[in-house]
Parts: sequence; structure tokens; C-alpha cells
Amino acid sequence: MLSLVFVTGSAPSKWIRRYQEATGDSVEAIDAADPWAVLIDAPSSPPTVALLRLPDPRLDAASEDFHMVRLYEEAPGVAVPKDSVYAEVGEQVAESDLADEYVNLPFSHRPDVDALRKALQVVAANVGVAYGPLPLLKHLSKKQVVPLEVAGPSVAPTPIALVWRKDDDCDAIQDFVGITKGRSVRSSRANAAQKGRKTQKTQKSHKKQEKGKAKRPRGRGRRRGRN
Repeated sequence: MLSLVFVTGSAPSKWIRRYQEATGDSVEAIDAADPWAVLIDAPSSPPTVALLRLPDPRLDAASEDFHMVRLYEEAPGVAVPKDSVYAEVGEQVAESDLADEYVNLPFSHRPDVDALRKALQVVAANVGVAYGPLPLLKHLSKKQVVPLEVAGPSVAPTPIALVWRKDDDCDAIQDFVGITKGRSVRSSRANAAQKGRKTQKTQKSHKKQEKGKAKRPRGRGRRRGRN
């Protein structure tokens, strides 16, 4: 069994389905506004992986203890009222076109989900706009709000990454990572094993080099004969 903590607004269902079909194992899927907080408190059994948004300074500070694989990027978005001219056009909007709009929540790669929900309620009342990763806006928006892709200097794509403890690394996690990268279960394990063999070879090579560099004791040389 594998535990997957995924950030609200992401959609890992296709990976979960492929993993279960390929391995026959089950996946405990947990929707979390802050998957990092769940990951660091999770027990080692079952092994836990987290799908989260970057950048996250907490992960940066603990990078020596965790593996991370970047998977894709979420487009930046803006939520506008359903009756607005932006919603009627229904296309990507420039940030400069929204300069006169009241901003209920500025753009952030990792917005507070509760704060974003409240901001969207204000947008639904036909007051201002709210920014955030587009998939998250689509997930949280109600009928009176229309999420659109936005472009501008203050917004950027949000990286999505898979993270897990190095101590928890196992076949189940490697299988799931491989599926998220479009590989088969068998090739994922082979790649992981190959990396392990390369590491062992590198370590042995370093040891040989260190032995070779060891200084040999100097001999006294041949004594000159007396005349």
C-alpha cells in the first residue's frame, strides 16, 4: 500500500489508476491544503509521497533528507465575476487589463486555500478579482466565478513536484514515480537499481584512487662506492 498526499487543486487520479492496474496495490489518496505538513508527520509505513507546489522554503531547508522530482507546471490564473467583460470573452487576459480591478488576493504559487476561498466569495459578489494557480482556481470556483489564464510580470507558472523521505524510498515509491514520468513499473525499478550500481562503482573507484595516492616510503638509494 502507498499513501499519496496531494495538494488541493491537483489531479493525480490518472496516476493512481495506472499504478493500481500495474502493481495490484492500493493507494490511500489524501487531499490536503498543505501536503508538506502531512508528509513530515506521516509514519514510515505505509510509505508516503506528497504532490506539492513549489517553491516551498520548508523543503529547501530539509532537502538533504528528501527526494524531489519535478513533474509539470500549473498556468497562472485569475478569477473574475461571471458577468464581467473578461468572462464574456473567455480568453487569456493580460495583467495590465486588470489594473483598475480591486485585487481580493494577489498572486502566490502557494496561496492559503482558506483565504482564496474567501476571496472567491467576494469575486462571486461581483467585486474585484483573485489570483492563483489556474487549476486551483477552477477547483474552488463556484458558478458565479470564471477562472481564466493570465499573463503578466507579477505572475508565473507554478511547479508541481513529487516529494518523499529518502529513508522511506522503496519499490512502491519508485513504481509510482515511474508512472508519473510515463515509464513502466519494470523500467522504473531497473533505473533505480542502475543508479544504485553506479553509486557503488563510483565509491569503489574513489577508494582505489585514494589508495593510489597514498605516499610510498622513500628508499635510501644506492650508496656510492669509495674511491
